[in-house]
Amino acid sequence: MEKINQIKLSNNIEFFARQVVEGFITGKHKSPYHGFSVEFAEHRLYNTGESTRHIDWKLFARSDKLFVKRFEEETNLRCQLILDTSSSMYYPNFDEVTFEKPNKILFSVYASAVLMNIFKKQRDAVGISTFSDEIETHILAKSSNRHLQLIYQELENILSVNAKLNNRKTSTISALHEIAERINQRSLVFMFTDMISDDNDLEKIFDAIKHLKHKKHEIVLFYVSDVASEHLLEFDNKPYNFIDVESGESIKLNPSHYKDDYLKRIIEFLDKLRLKCLQYKIDLVEVDINKGYDQIITSYLLKRQKMF
Repeated sequence: MEKINQIKLSNNIEFFARQVVEGFITGKHKSPYHGFSVEFAEHRLYNTGESTRHIDWKLFARSDKLFVKRFEEETNLRCQLILDTSSSMYYPNFDEVTFEKPNKILFSVYASAVLMNIFKKQRDAVGISTFSDEIETHILAKSSNRHLQLIYQELENILSVNAKLNNRKTSTISALHEIAERINQRSLVFMFTDMISDDNDLEKIFDAIKHLKHKKHEIVLFYVSDVASEHLLEFDNKPYNFIDVESGESIKLNPSHYKDDYLKRIIEFLDKLRLKCLQYKIDLVEVDINKGYDQIITSYLLKRQKMF
């Protein structure tokens, strides 16, 4: 697949997103809904026992499956994308980022574009908020084509940042509290973050996320990571110089010497993260950036299915 240069991004985010979504729906990728209509923006699966008044009988004749027509007011949602754009999201810090070797921010940007393509098909409004140590962008949800192009441009701008030259720290707690106050209308919120923050207090971070819940927003938390290196510590048995991309601090060590203890801590962290999301009714999606975008689409479709 075409390589993406982190400094100068070719103008293909929208095209890429459209190809991913169309491939998923037409069966090039495994879908959770076999036989799901390509026009899924206008239909939902019929639930046994409900009125048959709005069943699309023409679609039934073609697919031998029952779908109910959705009215526009039933399908329209307000969706807000929240992206952590701190320096840790630019890990792994390859000299050249590609689709085959993505970093966390590239994956999150393209995953956001994939979701936007689905929003467009379903006539949903979409906005975007980005943060590091402060709110960097906050665009409220709209559904016009001009508005969507504005967000695509913002996504391209994110990829133009050279993290090696910018030690962008993360203030997740203050950022989420501020975003919660700025989103005035009930929305479906998608948050992409690696959960690495200066205020490294999971309880306080979830207090901020609860602020969004208090405002009646539905939340899908995409916890993004490079599983091989960040979770499994898969490095060669030799010393490495590890550099904190947000603070610039460095330490030289052989990761193999610390692997067992590190794995225990990762398991403890993931258990706490899962428990908190379960406790506060937040949809947690653990995303491996090397596993592709089907995981993003599937999570969205399952969430929407639960909402209607």
